[in-house]
Amino acid sequence: MGIAVLAMKASVIEMFLVLLVTGIHSNKEMTKKIKRPKFTVPQINCDVKAGKIINPEFVVKCPAGCQDPKYHVYGTDVYASYSSVCAAAVHSGVLGNSGGKVLVRKVAGQSGYKGSLANGVQSLSLPRWRESFVISEGKPPKGVTYPSALTYSSAKSPAAEAGEATKAYPQPSSVPGTTAQPVTLTQVPGTTPAEGAHTTLPKPPPSANSTTSSPRPQPVGHRSQEPGDADLWKRGLVLLDAGFVPKEESSTQSLDPMFQGDPNCKVDLSFLIDGSASIGKRRFRIQKQFLADIAQALDIGPAGPLMGVVQYGDNPATQFTLKTHTNSRDLKTAIEKITQRGGLSNVGRAISFVTKNFFSKANGNRGGAPNVAVVMVDGWPTDKVEEASRLARESGINIFFITIEGAMENEKQYVTEPNFANKAVCRTNGFYSLSVQSWFSLHKTVQPLVKRVCDTERLACSKTCFNSADIGFVIDGSSSVGTGNFRTVLQFVANLSKEFEISETDTRIGAVQYTYEQRLEFGFDTYSTKPDILNAIKTVGYWSGGTSTGAAINFALEQLFKKSKPNKRKLMILITDGRSYDDIRIPAMAAHHKGVITYAIGIAWAAQDELEVIATHPAKDHAFFVDEFDNLYKLVPTVIQNICTEFNSRPRN
Repeated sequence: MGIAVLAMKASVIEMFLVLLVTGIHSNKEMTKKIKRPKFTVPQINCDVKAGKIINPEFVVKCPAGCQDPKYHVYGTDVYASYSSVCAAAVHSGVLGNSGGKVLVRKVAGQSGYKGSLANGVQSLSLPRWRESFVISEGKPPKGVTYPSALTYSSAKSPAAEAGEATKAYPQPSSVPGTTAQPVTLTQVPGTTPAEGAHTTLPKPPPSANSTTSSPRPQPVGHRSQEPGDADLWKRGLVLLDAGFVPKEESSTQSLDPMFQGDPNCKVDLSFLIDGSASIGKRRFRIQKQFLADIAQALDIGPAGPLMGVVQYGDNPATQFTLKTHTNSRDLKTAIEKITQRGGLSNVGRAISFVTKNFFSKANGNRGGAPNVAVVMVDGWPTDKVEEASRLARESGINIFFITIEGAMENEKQYVTEPNFANKAVCRTNGFYSLSVQSWFSLHKTVQPLVKRVCDTERLACSKTCFNSADIGFVIDGSSSVGTGNFRTVLQFVANLSKEFEISETDTRIGAVQYTYEQRLEFGFDTYSTKPDILNAIKTVGYWSGGTSTGAAINFALEQLFKKSKPNKRKLMILITDGRSYDDIRIPAMAAHHKGVITYAIGIAWAAQDELEVIATHPAKDHAFFVDEFDNLYKLVPTVIQNICTEFNSRPRN
């Protein structure tokens, strides 16, 4: 009996254990199913830009065909967030043309994005953008989960259009196993639809074919009719999306009111805009949109570029100065409020106005930043620009010309000054002038212009110690020098000349040789290129005779520096190997009084006391001595350094 009871108890315990083990196993299977939900990768279109997706890190599926050029990409490896996600993935090589999954991670904005051709996609360059992203294979790291739907910066997202509600999703955690914090989506006032959405373009008005427009009344010879709304439509003007340099994407990130601008583009910039009656109201609006796009692309700020606007017609007027608006947002608002002045296209008068009034300390000019004036011309000016532009350049202003819809062959008879753009700019290499065939393609010049005005290495028309002087060499050709040593002196003159930017509008070189008498070897206006100057120096013939240094200084003042241009620094570099036979004090004082900065180079038997009298004060910076002709070359870097140090210590404007 007892044995039977024990056996029964053992059977019950065994059954209980079986049920317990079965339940635990079943519970584990259920837990596995709960912990491993199926991850659905959200799909996006080729035109969706990274900046429209708020999530800082996400996995998406791209369709095939995203290598099409219409899906713009900006940058290489690191892409501006204005780029198409999927096209960037193809460009980076992570994705093939057949589509697939990619992992996108947002990173900080870059000061510049370099374009390149890779994997069949041509990416574009961009000066600056406030957010970037990088692409990798669409395989999430272990322990990190990504949203099955994305959060967009506009309620009208691709998901919403497909009937799926848009809501906030958790950010993926960068540490496996940690809990991610939710993103709070705040609607931005004025936010535009997501880039993935298809925007319906406005249709031309029904009466477009009968639309007439007011004539462009002056000047005589300008195109007489402005296109109506239908013409604007036909010629492809879509201001909502210029398609070349992007407008900043809508974002939940607020603009920083203390933003300092791009320090890599520190220029003081003046736009001279055409407000003449001939331009018409629609073209004037396009011009303002162009200015707003420039302001956006430049990243205006006190540590970067500053921008003011002058409008011209009959007479010019400052719309706002360099210090009026110190960020792109305020500047764009101010540009929108500009009203057209009317009148003629007096461009020359406007340039003179800018030269005299705009780039002053009171108007916010910073002195150390290059001065740039961009002149916009509809058709052609009604006055002359060459002389006004020359004075502007000699005041240290880099002149750029943008000519829109220039004169056609049958209109050239009305142009006041033929070839005015090339006469106005300091280089005829195409860098300083842009010719735009139509107002409707003006937006295409935004990026090229921004790159040029920010390329301070090529802004050769602003004053520097290398491009702003008339330099007169006064060379001792007396008998004590000798033929061989005279050639050494000429080589020294050539070595100094090589350091300068030489042209008709930059540094100019002249030379006088003296003994008892004086001879003008060549004047400032004789040669205008560096090769010609160097060849002229090489061919100077040795004269031989006495040493009348005082008379040579007077001759140089009369024959060289009297013909120096206004606003040019005047430098005299006198080279002698002995004491003068005549008085040098009165001629030296005359040179100093006339503003000629004099450097005295003495060799061998030259008198130190005379060198110090000839040289500009302080003598230690302007008088030099070497004991042998063969040591002259050692002075080249010192003389150049002193010339530049003196230049940089003086006011720039």
